[in-house]
Amino acid sequence: MKLTHINDLVRFLNESPTSFQAAAQIEQALSARGFVKLDETKVWKLAAGEKYYVVRNQSAVIAFVAGTKTPDKTGFKIAASHLDSPGLKIKCGGDKIERNNTKLAVELYGSPIINTWLDRELSIAGRVMIKKQLKSKTGGVWESRLVDFKEPVAIIPNVAIHLNREVNKGFEYNAQEHLQAIIQATGSKSKPKSLREILAQKCKVQKDQVGAYDLFLYDPSPATLIGADQELLVSGRLDNLAMSHAILAAISETEKEDTTSVAIFYDNEEISSMTPEGADSSFTGDVLQRICWVQNLNQEESLIALRKSFLVSADMANALHPNFAAKYDPAFVTMLNHGPVIKMNALQRYATTADSFARFANVCEAAGVPVQKIINRSDSISGITIGPITSAKLSVRTVDVGNPMWAMHSIRETMGVMDHEYLINALKHYYKIG
Repeated sequence: MKLTHINDLVRFLNESPTSFQAAAQIEQALSARGFVKLDETKVWKLAAGEKYYVVRNQSAVIAFVAGTKTPDKTGFKIAASHLDSPGLKIKCGGDKIERNNTKLAVELYGSPIINTWLDRELSIAGRVMIKKQLKSKTGGVWESRLVDFKEPVAIIPNVAIHLNREVNKGFEYNAQEHLQAIIQATGSKSKPKSLREILAQKCKVQKDQVGAYDLFLYDPSPATLIGADQELLVSGRLDNLAMSHAILAAISETEKEDTTSVAIFYDNEEISSMTPEGADSSFTGDVLQRICWVQNLNQEESLIALRKSFLVSADMANALHPNFAAKYDPAFVTMLNHGPVIKMNALQRYATTADSFARFANVCEAAGVPVQKIINRSDSISGITIGPITSAKLSVRTVDVGNPMWAMHSIRETMGVMDHEYLINALKHYYKIG
């Protein structure tokens, strides 16, 4: 198999430390492929066959290629993922200086594997509000600026085993006490800097111009191909940037079709999706409704369009772990480089039904892509993703899929390179004739 998208995936991973940078990367890629940006606060004018996108909160994107037929005749072909990953978010204004150390207090964002974050060289990325005018009768004008330190600047050090003899027996780290990141340890004659001072220096502004921020720690180690034949990709944030990149690649190569093709890149899936830019919001419904209204469809015709639509929810899946095989149902073994996984669950934590399973399996068969299936052990609870949430909000037939991976939610995760090409081929086929 020719690996035509892996190098771009590696670049995308390296340039997307947070959902803000990932959304910016997607916006740049879409713009380069002729997609036109729409403003949610202005009236839309759309043309059949043209390409458009919408950004919300600088961290979520919806792109679409307008179909040549109205959606009440064809429905929408939708694929969706999310841009955020589990990790450690820096508390805004929570840094403190003690004994010449500058410490950053953090909150858990989602459910990361905590011990993988210790003793790692960490960097900082996200967005910062910058005040453009310090003195103003109106309080000043604020500008949102993306920030990425890129280089390692912080560490969360473990305590020596001599002081914690139980660490290898399963020590539970306390997020308040044990996970403060050290960003500076100055000499006795030097004064440590606050995070606001460090940000001001980074943004080349005065300290008083630095306002609130959404900043995260992340591992700046680059994505790396490993394995005897370089068949594995190791990186941070594969969950779920890899699926987002696959959808981006597919929609970028989609041209004029009868059906409107839609690509959704949500934020905040790891923390329940209950935000204006998350799956449990009006974002998708707003965009799809406006596409219908621009084409003079009434409310009933808009609902008909949704009933005829289909959604592929793409989020990474757990592959059989060679060292923990007992954690899996032996009847449903998923392996790296064996193709995308269709997820099923009796509690509908995945939205797949027999009907939606069949449709996606047919797409993969027509595209020459192998398919795997996963159902968790009956005595364990699966994760939940955007599929059930978006499906319920829109009442759209949905299949939950994902490429298999190891160490989901670790600071470094592993996937198979062939699976990425498989899924892109399947999604391109889905947008074209699926």
